[in-house]
Amino acid sequence: MNTVPQNRKSPGKMNITGCTSKPAGHISDSRVEDPVAGVPHEGVEIAPLGAESAAEWDAYVDRHPQSSLYHRSVWHGVIHEVFGHEVIRLAARDATGLAGVLPLVRLRSRLFGDYMVSMPFFNYGGALARSAVIAQQLMSAAGAEACRVGCGHVEFRDTVAHEGWKVRTDKVAMQLTLPETYEQLWAALGTKLRAQIRRPQKEGAEVLRGGAELLSRFYAVFARNMRDLGTPVYSRSFFETVLRALPDSASIMVVQHKRRPVAAGFLLGFRDRLEIPWASSLREYNPLGVNMLLYAEALKAAIESGYRVFDFGRSSVDSGTYRFKKQWGAAAQQLYWHYWLAEHREMPRLTPDNPKYRLAIAAWQRLPVCIANGLGPMIVKYLP
Repeated sequence: MNTVPQNRKSPGKMNITGCTSKPAGHISDSRVEDPVAGVPHEGVEIAPLGAESAAEWDAYVDRHPQSSLYHRSVWHGVIHEVFGHEVIRLAARDATGLAGVLPLVRLRSRLFGDYMVSMPFFNYGGALARSAVIAQQLMSAAGAEACRVGCGHVEFRDTVAHEGWKVRTDKVAMQLTLPETYEQLWAALGTKLRAQIRRPQKEGAEVLRGGAELLSRFYAVFARNMRDLGTPVYSRSFFETVLRALPDSASIMVVQHKRRPVAAGFLLGFRDRLEIPWASSLREYNPLGVNMLLYAEALKAAIESGYRVFDFGRSSVDSGTYRFKKQWGAAAQQLYWHYWLAEHREMPRLTPDNPKYRLAIAAWQRLPVCIANGLGPMIVKYLP
């Protein structure tokens, strides 16, 4: 994989208070115990970390209890290679070494503006730090950098709350703690759910799991479903790059009916959890229950592979996807999306439920799939 080029020289220690638009967070000077290493901190310096320090970055991420797969440096290369976005790796140091990291991606377009996200395209990616104090310092440094280069906002996708920041709390991650065996899960699902899973099996549906050899079948279902939802689709090359970059973490599951792919999911594993960030089914086959079979087999694969948690991805509370995931026993884990805002800026609403996008979504749903597949990647790369 291509390494991410350094777009500018490292400025050394960053000025986190010199911007005319001040970050929303308040920085405390109190000493806080390190949850990872148990070491209190005093002075902290924040500066961008170069791509040559990826091993040091990943070592910190791997030992931090709140890290996700998307914090690892491999995603810096994936995002730059596929989308061409600038990646900024903020690192906090004190006398003991790395004390925190914050990956940032800058998205710039005429249509959606100029802003930064940690991390775009995924549910997780905010600051990892030795303490809440250092996390706040990293976030404030990100805001100062955004102000310096003229960005309108920074979005931090956190799993913990930080006081003093504008925040969205309308999204939750749906996660299921897995039992020891699939038989235990099967018994807990209940008769109605079990019947829905059995139906496509009785109709001859088959389930395949693999890697790049299933990509064409996955993408055929995924791209069609995204068009039907009125959402621009990622390019096939994005998924190709992820499979190549994460051969031990990424896999594909496909449900076929009469040799036609009708449901598919893209799976990513990290530590004790298996996540399904992208899953789709063809609408005309949903009455057959192919989406139910897809998730049942994904849960079975997670248990048999030794994962302890299955992450269904994010949903809005009480939405259709929320209720779908809840029926499997998944519990809601609150997501906190914090914001630094430039002066006179309001909270961004780059979401499908924004009324200003309704006409565009309706028009997109009427596009032929081949045209949607061609135009989608040029648009979705600028959507977080």
